[in-house]
Amino acid sequence: MSITPLMPVYPRCAFRPVKGDHCHLIGEDGRRYLDFAAGIAVNILGHSHKGLIGAIQRQAETLMHVSNLYGSPQGEHMAQRLVDLTFADTVFFTNSGAEAVECAIKTARAYHQHIGNDHKYELITFKNAFHGRTMATISASNQEKMHKGFLPLLAGFKYVDFDDLEGVKAAIGRNTAGFLVEPIQGEGGIRQASQEFMQGLRDLADEHDLMLVLDEVQCGYARTGTFFAHEHYGIAPDILASAKGIGGGFPLGACLATEKAARGMGIGAHGSTYGGNPLAMAAGEAVLDAVANEEFLGHVNTIGERLKARLEQFIGNYPDLFAEVRGRGLMLGVKMKVEPRGFVAHLRDNHQLLTVSAGDNTLRLVPPLVIDDAHLDEFMDKLSAASASYKHEEPA
Repeated sequence: MSITPLMPVYPRCAFRPVKGDHCHLIGEDGRRYLDFAAGIAVNILGHSHKGLIGAIQRQAETLMHVSNLYGSPQGEHMAQRLVDLTFADTVFFTNSGAEAVECAIKTARAYHQHIGNDHKYELITFKNAFHGRTMATISASNQEKMHKGFLPLLAGFKYVDFDDLEGVKAAIGRNTAGFLVEPIQGEGGIRQASQEFMQGLRDLADEHDLMLVLDEVQCGYARTGTFFAHEHYGIAPDILASAKGIGGGFPLGACLATEKAARGMGIGAHGSTYGGNPLAMAAGEAVLDAVANEEFLGHVNTIGERLKARLEQFIGNYPDLFAEVRGRGLMLGVKMKVEPRGFVAHLRDNHQLLTVSAGDNTLRLVPPLVIDDAHLDEFMDKLSAASASYKHEEPA
């Protein structure tokens, strides 16, 4: 047998973590790595948060899973907390971000079909976006590398350049049901939408009775210093997909919607065997307890501004490697003048610093939201040493 027991769909590196300690991961060989990847923006409370661990332990001893055919006091309680904190009137819990986006797509289509506009099924999406790996979510992206091997794609998506409001206006047609957009593209290179663009999408949705659907799987849940990223723009969506940080490492996602947007999602319209199970709800509640307050969000803003300022000051030392710093809060990216994957490997293998590459030659920094100044110092020391040695070993 030549295939590996784990289906070989990931180019797994040699680092094999076996334990987490706050903002560090520890490998099989005992070496400590500073984690500025956080499971790709997932472990927002780090790897050993007592509140999160305790909540999971207590719930595991009580009740882990029951069918959604029964009442869910756990799900009802967490859904109410999210409703109270956000624009939403109702929530559907999922196990992942892709599932949350799938639910959001269905919700947008169901709205129009519920009111008799069966021809309105098409979502305008944006180039270089990433919405997941299911058939609908890869179809919602124009990235051919995700399409290869899975054609034909699903119909119902039209691609427009990101942050191009005039392109959106030109793309609206008889079949348009709404817009699906990341306020900050993560995989696409930590690219922020402009105020004009986000407000323009909201205005167009209102003008044409379309659904504004936000994918905040990566940029939401305190990552940018507000509970959800759209708050920076002073607008509210009709539908929003959330995941990653929402469970702090436990598999959890959510589709949030207004009452109007969810009018087509009645009994039998959607479902999930595991979505909203009591164990996931316990994890989600513990994360909310930690992050849904001004003190925590203020910390993310403050530490994020310090990190961004230090990066902006630093990159001038290596003009052949780095071009600019992007992002806000603790969703930051450094656009590189070389392909970033080699540098990510160099940081990891030679300096025990974990980061992630992204599109547009971007080094992505999405650390746990609980990092402090000592972690910033450690990060900058490692980045400085790695930049010096990388430039010497592998000149641009």
